[in-house]
Amino acid sequence: MKKGQDLKLKVIPIGGLGLIGMNMTAFEYNDSIVVVDCGLAFPENDMLGIDMVIPDVTYLKENIDKVKGMVFTHGHEDHIGALPYILKELNVPIYATKLTMGLIERKLTENNLMKGTKRKVVRPGQSINLGEFRIEFIKTNHSIQDAVALAIYSPAGTVVHTGDFKVDYTPVFGDAIDLQRFAEIGKKGVLALMCDSTNAERKGFTASERTVGRTIDNLFAENRERRIIIATFASNVDRVQQIINTAYKYGRKVVVEGRSMVNVISTAAELGYLNIPDNTLIDLEQMKNYPDDQMVLITTGSQGESMAALSRMAANMHKKVVIKPGDTVIFSSNPIPGNEKAVSKVINELTMKGANVIFQDVHVSGHACQEEIKLIYTLVHPKYAIPVHGEYRHLKAQATLAEGLGIEKDHIFLLKTGDVLEMDADDAKVTGHVQTGAILVDGLGVGDVGNIVLRDRQHLAEDGIVIAVLTLEKYSNQILAGPDIVSRGFVYVREAEDLMEEARSVVEEAMDGCISHRVTDWGKMKNAIRDSLGDFLWKRTKRRPMILPIIMEVE
Repeated sequence: MKKGQDLKLKVIPIGGLGLIGMNMTAFEYNDSIVVVDCGLAFPENDMLGIDMVIPDVTYLKENIDKVKGMVFTHGHEDHIGALPYILKELNVPIYATKLTMGLIERKLTENNLMKGTKRKVVRPGQSINLGEFRIEFIKTNHSIQDAVALAIYSPAGTVVHTGDFKVDYTPVFGDAIDLQRFAEIGKKGVLALMCDSTNAERKGFTASERTVGRTIDNLFAENRERRIIIATFASNVDRVQQIINTAYKYGRKVVVEGRSMVNVISTAAELGYLNIPDNTLIDLEQMKNYPDDQMVLITTGSQGESMAALSRMAANMHKKVVIKPGDTVIFSSNPIPGNEKAVSKVINELTMKGANVIFQDVHVSGHACQEEIKLIYTLVHPKYAIPVHGEYRHLKAQATLAEGLGIEKDHIFLLKTGDVLEMDADDAKVTGHVQTGAILVDGLGVGDVGNIVLRDRQHLAEDGIVIAVLTLEKYSNQILAGPDIVSRGFVYVREAEDLMEEARSVVEEAMDGCISHRVTDWGKMKNAIRDSLGDFLWKRTKRRPMILPIIMEVE
């Protein structure tokens, strides 16, 4: 074993680099590992039927005796969403600020994990000791309350991890980001800065959340006669606060719709992060008792998600809310990259129903733009830069900024998920790679759907399935019944009877060939059917459906 002062600090991204979501990083020194965040990613379009994607924590399971705890920067799904799944495999203590812990505890309660999980609420400004690490929580601003950056102190040096942040001098709730503390830590010397890259391509500063409040006030003033429906992110508590304040000012009642929205708002209100005036919030059932000009509906679905409340309203599938001509629908969000088509579809459907849809200038980001990123770099003055949180182009944009601020090019690390970066005051380099990846969650199954199953689903989605069923006599292998051809998602059988008849003949010929060559192995028979039927269908239709031969035997 090396002497304490010779050991290096290892930084290992378990997830979250090169994509939006699934944020999780391990910090390892000697016999201590601390994990920061435990997020999920939402499935991509080609992940058919998948509910969510979580990180592969094989490396942490193999080193479970070293893992001292999990620390959380804030309460968004891409930072806490995988926790109920991961905790079943890694039962370690968890540390978070008050609101973040409230949202985590709701998840733990739903999954019956509260009793077995050790948890501690930490206030910004406090520190905790975990093994060889000391971790300080530093107040930041984001689109959810109680977001923190982390100063991770190890014998090899200090790493500052910003979490998701912006610099908001006039936040809706609570204090502004603690820039003074960043500067103090920077003065003492910082080994590396891991900074949020989400908006690293955008010039300037991110506007204060309060500017949205003024826009919302103007929209309420302009739409006094109409019912107002506002879609926003469930987790943007400050946005919801501003909508409630404005509704109260204009004498309107507020209904909250959408499961995730109801969960976050009730947790935030219980913990004192949302101030709701008496008699302002009403149930969906009571909405019919009030005229349109006294109603505001806050709903999920700002990203066009097919099952979210607003999408169901737009598609006439919502049981309680019908969109009427004259309703004003406000999208208080920007589409996440990849969701533009879904959002556009919902806007079109709402407009067709006569709603007045507003989607410009009713949102500000929760992430730092270039000038704020430069500010943090200048205050912290790190030796090494490790851009995090974002797709490769975002990480690259931040690397360019860091270089412009005077950080040497070979001190900037664009890591990939799974890389092991070892560093101390003398040098830093990638020394290896650990197993990482995406575990797919489908219903109750975690990790039981892999690439092969997804490929089959894609195949079925594109070309359908053809099943050839036949019954053989035992010993003689003569065909007693069939072959019957059943198809789904391939052709409409009633209009393709000739094709199906010919397909039967092709299967019969394939079986006759097997019998005349004295083939008795069912595997070979099935392959013969698959090959000949596949060739025939390709020639006739230029499609390649999945072919399933089913052979039964009777005595």
